[in-house]
Amino acid sequence: MSSVLIYNLPETIREADISRLSFAVELAEEFYGRVKGQDVAFEPAKLVWLIQRDFLQGKSVQEMVHDALQRVPNDKGDKNIDMVNQIRNSLAIMGDNSTAFSLPQPHLLRTKLCDMKDEELDPIYVKRREQLKKLVASVTRPKIVQGKFLNGNEFVAFMEQILEALNKGEIPSTGSLVEVFNKGILERCLKLYNERMAKVRLPLPEQSLQDAHERSKKEAMDVFDVQHFGRQHAKKSVMQLDEEIQEAYKNVIMANEYQSSKICESLYTRCEDKMDQLQVLRLPSMAKFNAGFLQCNQSFAHECVGPSKANYEQRMMKMLGKSRSLFIKEYNHRLFNWLVAFSLVMVVVGRFILKFIMIEMGAWVLFIFLETYTRMFWSAESLYYNPVWHFIVSTWETLVYSPVLDLDRWAVPLGCMIAVFVLYWRCCGKRKYGSRGLLPLYNNHKGGTNRPRTD
Repeated sequence: MSSVLIYNLPETIREADISRLSFAVELAEEFYGRVKGQDVAFEPAKLVWLIQRDFLQGKSVQEMVHDALQRVPNDKGDKNIDMVNQIRNSLAIMGDNSTAFSLPQPHLLRTKLCDMKDEELDPIYVKRREQLKKLVASVTRPKIVQGKFLNGNEFVAFMEQILEALNKGEIPSTGSLVEVFNKGILERCLKLYNERMAKVRLPLPEQSLQDAHERSKKEAMDVFDVQHFGRQHAKKSVMQLDEEIQEAYKNVIMANEYQSSKICESLYTRCEDKMDQLQVLRLPSMAKFNAGFLQCNQSFAHECVGPSKANYEQRMMKMLGKSRSLFIKEYNHRLFNWLVAFSLVMVVVGRFILKFIMIEMGAWVLFIFLETYTRMFWSAESLYYNPVWHFIVSTWETLVYSPVLDLDRWAVPLGCMIAVFVLYWRCCGKRKYGSRGLLPLYNNHKGGTNRPRTD
């Protein structure tokens, strides 16, 4: 509104003084644009820097103002220096439309200056004051708007337009400035919270995740309490920070649930496949099934964590229970069939391959026992309660599976090795070492001793 602006400063120009002046210029430019349009160039008032100082040596006040408004070199790209230069750039609109003037201290008793007459004041101060009056009078001109001097009526109309613009829009207040200042701190604190929570390895149990959230939230709140400005106006920022932290925490909870469900589903599927594989073992073994069952149970209990564990734990126990019941139900039947087939195979091996009568007799005894017992007691199920069957099962389990040897895995390689050994023994062993053996074999000779061949 005014054509001359006097900026009164004590002793020197501080960075805060430049910031306040920049804020005032931006406000004036904003409301001028609301009245005349954003495309119309802002015409600032004449600025007089009035600096009260007692020393007259060194730089002049004009040089002091010029140096204070110079851009600060920022070769390293410091953000704080960029903000300082941004403030100076906002004052570039003032251009050369400013001047500087200095006044000495009028009297040592500053609290009584209003009661003193000019004769009691410092003569130099009185002289400089009169010079200031002349300077202000010389630079004072009618208000210029869009290159045109305003008369009284036009100035009143211009003032009404400014007041209308002020009433329509909100004006930055102390509270709003504090909120803007605290907003930057709020964003940094929220970023700190997100960084702390990003370091948490998901999935986690719900209580552990809650503890991590509380620690990260406390750290962010402590930083905000140290850096925020104002008490009353900062309450809104504190509430906003708490709300945004809660929103971020909800996202973390969803991510934790997803990761928990993902890993528990993977473990459940892996154990389900493992149980299916154990159901179709080539050589049925209760010990191997129990080992796989225990391994699945332990890996699931250790690796499946988070909110999905309870749900998948119930499904896991149900699936493992069904698999165990099905395996036990089929185990004795499959083992019985294996033993019957094994006894017949050993009869053939002992009779025609090894020609070892003891092996053949043992195989016949096993075959007759299995078949006769089931015929005598009507079903094979009754055999499973016989102590002899328990002994056979124990022997079978010892041979088929142990921590050292898993016969189900090595059955084919071992069978091939034994077949090669038997073939070698049958074809080459007798020629090299003769037909004499250490075990009772079948004797195919009808006569007594060997007699020499006659002509």
